[in-house]
Amino acid sequence: MDRWLAAALDYLPRWLEHQLRLTEQPGLQFAVALNGKPVLDLALGHANLRSGEALTPQHRLRVASHSKTFTATALLKLRDQGRLRLDDPVGRYVDGLHATVAATPLAQLLSHSAGLVRDGADSGQWLERRPFLNEADLRADLAGGPTIDPNTRFKYSNHGYGLLGLVVAAVTGEPYLDWVAREVVAASGLKDTFPDVDRAPPALKLAHGHSLKWPAGERLPLAAAMSTHALASATGFVSTAADLARFFGSLSPQARRSVLSVEARRELARRQWREPHSSVERWYGLGTMSGTLTGLAGAWDWFGHTGGFPGTLSRTVCVPSQGLTISAIGNAADTLVGTWVDGALHVLQAHAALGAPSRRTAAWTGRWWSLWGSWDLLPLADRVLVANPSLANPLTDAMQITVDGKGRDGALHGRITLANGYASHGEPAALTLDANGRATSLKLAGATLGTEAAALRELRARYGKA
Repeated sequence: MDRWLAAALDYLPRWLEHQLRLTEQPGLQFAVALNGKPVLDLALGHANLRSGEALTPQHRLRVASHSKTFTATALLKLRDQGRLRLDDPVGRYVDGLHATVAATPLAQLLSHSAGLVRDGADSGQWLERRPFLNEADLRADLAGGPTIDPNTRFKYSNHGYGLLGLVVAAVTGEPYLDWVAREVVAASGLKDTFPDVDRAPPALKLAHGHSLKWPAGERLPLAAAMSTHALASATGFVSTAADLARFFGSLSPQARRSVLSVEARRELARRQWREPHSSVERWYGLGTMSGTLTGLAGAWDWFGHTGGFPGTLSRTVCVPSQGLTISAIGNAADTLVGTWVDGALHVLQAHAALGAPSRRTAAWTGRWWSLWGSWDLLPLADRVLVANPSLANPLTDAMQITVDGKGRDGALHGRITLANGYASHGEPAALTLDANGRATSLKLAGATLGTEAAALRELRARYGKA
């Protein structure tokens, strides 16, 4: 592992712990894989707030629409085997469909461009008001045909992926859950992933989801243990962040081991439809989302997926050019896994661009507090970044300190050599050390910051105990 990556992986848990604390989220699983092998496997917070059970890396969580990538992989594996073609009409494999739906090519179902209804006439399954649809329910919702003209725009459809599950069963002669568990999940070397709770072992350690804090005034645990029946191929999977990082890493065209051919992996992630009417620049391929993150190291193209189940959100991103995959699963309806994955990418990109700490800068570290919050010193190569751990991207407009060395007063001295116009560009910085060489305070320009304990003592002394 490169030194810059080790340094980034050392910082990410500290930043994520702070984010979880600030946002009062129940729990988070977070994993980073390098070339398909996890190099960080982190669990923070609780699997169930009510019982106080701690969340572990071994807990499984609902990963919802990540299921679509597993289903797309299944279809492409069958294509690699010559058992179907992506331009085959779905009616070749599933009978009794509306004529227009029956004529829909598999590729349109995979890319969400078939114009089908998203969740049916009654989407109460997503509100835990009804069970997930069985095959008869799914067919009934599709009996009216597409809701818009096919092949005109990206229009997400869980029902479309439910239909693809029926295709897998028809082609293989086996239930979708059985074939995918063996030929995709097990074949990918995943030990903690199951296509639905029906196929999980009885002793499955499933973390609870949680509601929003409001209007109840507290987060209410959601068992998240319901079967998804005919929609397992769209949203049924349970997994861990580490297993998702392994799996998506294996789908990179650069991966050495995969259940798919290189050509199929390229097709899986190829950008086919831009997301319309969206504030983010994202695309959809075949069971994968994709985009570009721009930062200190230029542009990193990524592919991956997100997932949303009652009380649980997840996101996975693979950056093929770096051999890196990041996965995050949070067990609350308002968890910030999307922004945390982006923030982690910015941290990784900065380390890749600037490099690991040098001997000269390595001592400039720690979290430093004042009335205004906290700052993290992040040494990178020949400079020190002043990161804000309260931000979704802690390196946003980060000041940079150039290190001078140890002064006669025993402190480490430097100067702020890059800052925005409202900050303290050009002013001094100093890190005070005790007799054992441990940092005790940080001075940025004219402001002195201390440890969290010191800041707490000062606040209580000045304003009284809360």
